[in-house]
Amino acid sequence: MSKHGNPRERPPAWEQLSSWIAVVETGSVSSAAARLGISQAGVSQHVRQLEQTFDTPLLDRSTRPARATASGQRLYEHALALRGQAEQMAEGVRALSRAKRALVRMGCVDSFAATIGPQLVRGLIGRMHRVRMCSGLSPDLLGQFQNHQLDLLMTTAAPAHEPGIAQLPLFTEQYVVALPADHAVDPSESLLALSRGLPFMNYSLRSQIGRQIEAYLHGLHPGIESAFEFDATDPLLALVREGLGFALTTPLCLWQSRYHAGAVRILPLSAFQHQGRSCPPLTRSFSLVHREAEMGSLPREVADLVRIVVRELQRDIGAALALPAGALAIDD
Repeated sequence: MSKHGNPRERPPAWEQLSSWIAVVETGSVSSAAARLGISQAGVSQHVRQLEQTFDTPLLDRSTRPARATASGQRLYEHALALRGQAEQMAEGVRALSRAKRALVRMGCVDSFAATIGPQLVRGLIGRMHRVRMCSGLSPDLLGQFQNHQLDLLMTTAAPAHEPGIAQLPLFTEQYVVALPADHAVDPSESLLALSRGLPFMNYSLRSQIGRQIEAYLHGLHPGIESAFEFDATDPLLALVREGLGFALTTPLCLWQSRYHAGAVRILPLSAFQHQGRSCPPLTRSFSLVHREAEMGSLPREVADLVRIVVRELQRDIGAALALPAGALAIDD
């Protein structure tokens, strides 16, 4: 026996049943072919395959036009029932998909939620019935996504490659140095030298941004230690504004806390020296993480909306805070 089994033991293909329904309802092979948009030979082949599968004639070819036999009529009735079930199945799946999209759960860090979130939600009005935006620390949000508590995740800490998980690049921002407005910087000064006169303040090491800054500085100057740590940008920049220290931060964080950002001095990392050269850049890249089998085209729609908002922010942030060129760049 063939490894594919006896054709009579396999259920008929759906296109064969569709052809048979059309033959019975239109009364001829030619009319069935016209309805289905296929050749008459194709319809005739489907009928012959069905007769082979069931080992019985389905058409009485002794009459003109040919008519369905009793077996053919019974097959027609079953095929109609199957078509009805298939339509119910399709509608049920679509209804479930619509129900899921009625509520979209998105996760993002606070700086993203505060700066991009409002415009993103506005762009989704009319497409979604409800949008729930959860903000917090990247590790916590990643855990919620992995536990299926979030549908979409905008993050700089994308999960390791997992089957069924996809990522869409969004944008990249460069870290900058925030200093008290009246603090002078020597052209040859290093971050280590700066930290000897001004305490270094960092984000909490519970956060992705805090750990990234810590790793960067440790690679340059292991002697730099944070005097204060914060979960949010507002208190961090408030202390910088009062002349109590300096910090590394990003354009989104600055824009989130622009009440304080407008009263501090912003310099690129390249303004400081390391081993006779400008300090290397430090960046963080956002991506949209989603499950491939869910949400249909929505992830790409959201990614496109985010990029549109970032283009607007490039102009607004650059003009207001005089950030270096390329401080906020879109990833296509």
